[in-house]
Amino acid sequence: MMDQLEQLQEIFEKYPVEEALKQTTDLFPGRVKFSTSVGQEDQVLTDIIARNKIPVDIFTIDTGRLFNEVYETIEKTRARYKINIDIYFPQADAVEKMVSGHGVNLFYDSVENRQTCCGIRKVEPLNRALKDASVWITGLRASQTEHRSHIPVVEWLEDKKIYKINPLLHWSFDDIINYINKFSVPYNPLHDKGFVSIGCAPCTRAIEPGEDPRAGRWWWEVSHKECGLHLVK
Repeated sequence: MMDQLEQLQEIFEKYPVEEALKQTTDLFPGRVKFSTSVGQEDQVLTDIIARNKIPVDIFTIDTGRLFNEVYETIEKTRARYKINIDIYFPQADAVEKMVSGHGVNLFYDSVENRQTCCGIRKVEPLNRALKDASVWITGLRASQTEHRSHIPVVEWLEDKKIYKINPLLHWSFDDIINYINKFSVPYNPLHDKGFVSIGCAPCTRAIEPGEDPRAGRWWWEVSHKECGLHLVK
């Protein structure tokens, strides 16, 4: 495992993103998956994967509480690149039990309730999506949160038994926007309305100029601003 970890780390240090991803799929044919929330960073990675015909399986998680603009962006992306985006949903019985016991908007009541909701609607479907994968590609960037500023480009997740690769980790926000403009990448129109980090509709608001990029997520609570998808246990 350590030999492959070091090999992947060397690849992503030495080569541009598209070449590094190609070499990764050569090492793990049919076992590389990319999770997209169709945010700006993820749209950049989708463009890189699609334009270079890199054999990476792309999937997203439909929590059941997304903005309609997210669905529109998914369809625009499918049409633009002629690619499939697999969609994973939370388990209906778990959602029904949670809502019956705590209410449809339970996340406003406590951090614990919010984490429970994220666990059922996001984390469990993610784990199912990654079940047969060896490599998980994400669009995380170091400047997004304090937690993300300390993670490496390539890491081994012991709890999931998977390599997690963050190819855009050291890209700046300007790098992302410049890429989108250069290649006319389709993106969520909410980004033009002050939404930087977009999650579920009840849990996301636009931010004011100068606010932290994650300030619009779970704005009613003081926390690490992570849903659990990218926290190592």
